[in-house]
Amino acid sequence: MTIELSLFFLLALIAMLAAGGMLLSRNAVYSALFLIVNFATVAVFFLLLGAPFIAMAQVTVYAGAIMVLFLFVIMLLGAERLRQKSVLPWQAPLAVVLGIVLLVEAGVVIVTRGLGAPPPALSETAAAGFGGPQAIGASLFTTYLLPFEVTSVLLLAAMVGAIVLTRDEKGKSQIPNSKSQTGK
Repeated sequence: MTIELSLFFLLALIAMLAAGGMLLSRNAVYSALFLIVNFATVAVFFLLLGAPFIAMAQVTVYAGAIMVLFLFVIMLLGAERLRQKSVLPWQAPLAVVLGIVLLVEAGVVIVTRGLGAPPPALSETAAAGFGGPQAIGASLFTTYLLPFEVTSVLLLAAMVGAIVLTRDEKGKSQIPNSKSQTGK
């Protein structure tokens, strides 16, 4: 077993444990921190594949800016603990239907485009334009369309989850009424 393969399996284990910790944590702040660990391991995967631009973009955009925003919103609105109340009866069937739609979409993309090109060998990475923004954009929207779309769906789910965690249960605004403060 080579060093790269053993490093890959170690990072894969860390990424899976961080993803499991993120899903199973009852504290929203801890879940966000587990997601940061997962993003960092994905960035190391990109480094192993010879794509330093994407690795740094992963760390800067996802583990940096987006997670700071999520943590700020979670801490500002005081939604550190997950609520147990108000489960809507239509949520579970809708989640199952949307999961099936996502699996069908993934199946269609896999059948029509295949599983994607294998990662380039290290000798091929020195080719002109490899790792540049133009080559990355072309590759993202052709060869790696399925992982790109799955990532966008996961980020959308995280944003919707943050909104659901921070909404007021009774539909009332968090801002006090201005009439009650003035006494009129």
